[in-house]
Amino acid sequence: MKVILFGATGMVGQGVLRECLLDPSVEAVLAIGRSPTGQHHAKLREIIHADFFDWSEIESQLTGFDGCFFCLGVSSIGMAEDKYRHLTYDLTMAAATTLARLNPGMTFTYVTGQGTDSTEQGRVMWARIKGKTENDLRKLPFKAAYMFRPGGIQPLHGVRSKTAWVQAIYTATGPLWSLLHRIAPNYVTTTEQLGRAMIKVARNGFPKPVLETADINRI
Repeated sequence: MKVILFGATGMVGQGVLRECLLDPSVEAVLAIGRSPTGQHHAKLREIIHADFFDWSEIESQLTGFDGCFFCLGVSSIGMAEDKYRHLTYDLTMAAATTLARLNPGMTFTYVTGQGTDSTEQGRVMWARIKGKTENDLRKLPFKAAYMFRPGGIQPLHGVRSKTAWVQAIYTATGPLWSLLHRIAPNYVTTTEQLGRAMIKVARNGFPKPVLETADINRI
């Protein structure tokens, strides 16, 4: 497969990139972001792009891909609903609509989160907006689109969060992860498991479009 990866410098994206570079079924990775990953690999090519709402300048470089791993995301903490919607729904749909037009045979995989609200009617703001994003992605003319809803994600293999307070929490709770995997296996996963599952689903498909943590770990 030839794949496009959004969010390769974030915690989830770092994990997905690692698994793509290790997996022999992934022939090439195009990482698109606002800053470089700092990695160098024969499979990896990077595009630094400033405006994630306008892809017209680089459309010619976005064709010929089999899969997309969309791992971009922002925290809703302290953010107004209209801004969160703009940075979550509008941004994702701008990229996905362009890719669907350029690569109709592509499989699109999107990382949302456990608790996403498919009804779009719930009281939790982020869950409603993520739910609308999922629903509208599934309407685009891709070969297939899959929504990944991980719960707690344990970073492995040197993967770190770019957000200092989030990384501090991961560091402080590090010894608890092995316990959580034992007592709540359907609510926690790892960056390695998530990345491997996304690659397998992009390559082989899955019986349902929305994957919860238990599905991710089982794959």
